[in-house]
Amino acid sequence: MGRLQDKVAVITGASKGLGRALAKAYAAEGAKVVANARSEESLREVVREVEESGGEALAVAADISKAEGARRLVEAAVERFGRIDVLVNNAGLLGSRVPLADYPEDEWVEVIEANVNGPFFVTKYATPHLSEGASIINLVSGASVGARANWGAYSVSKFAVEGFSGNLALELKDRGIRVNAVDPGGMRTDMRAAAYPEEDPETKITPEENTEVFLYLASDDSREVTGERFKAQEFGESLGTA
Repeated sequence: MGRLQDKVAVITGASKGLGRALAKAYAAEGAKVVANARSEESLREVVREVEESGGEALAVAADISKAEGARRLVEAAVERFGRIDVLVNNAGLLGSRVPLADYPEDEWVEVIEANVNGPFFVTKYATPHLSEGASIINLVSGASVGARANWGAYSVSKFAVEGFSGNLALELKDRGIRVNAVDPGGMRTDMRAAAYPEEDPETKITPEENTEVFLYLASDDSREVTGERFKAQEFGESLGTA
């Protein structure tokens, strides 16, 4: 029996990077995975990998930065599995790294919608279907704990997710639902490469090497933990897995 045996886990931004790694890691621990991304084609490989390893996955293509897309994702998950035990709000955009005064207005809106509105909409529609003891995991960043020049809408959006996570933890505590935030740190991903084009990606760990804190927070081992902020790589290092 895996740590997540028969838990229903919804993961946004699951077609690549950390989201894809989590879909596979959760399935390997027995979870039924609902994988979301904007494109159905981008999810096919994830579902194939999960199913080839003996897991069960449902692909839901939807733009969760819009209320309708988030509602459709939740409805598909509940129609298939009846409930949601784990929600990982992972989907997000980096946007330009330029001064705020020069930031493109349409891009600002796009990043805020993806990084702030997306977690809000998905969580709002998912909340009535969360099981007792369910876990919500929100992705934050090193760029959301202090002022950083030229990090634009991304930094601002992740500051918002920090506050969203704390408020939600207080509001859902009486239902036994826990809410925690995770800063994954630098990983070998496309987003990291875009943010730091001069960096050698080989100096960073892979998303597959950075899943331990997400497994912990999704499992019953963390059932008393809520309103906390974790650094994924420090957590992994403490267990000798990163």
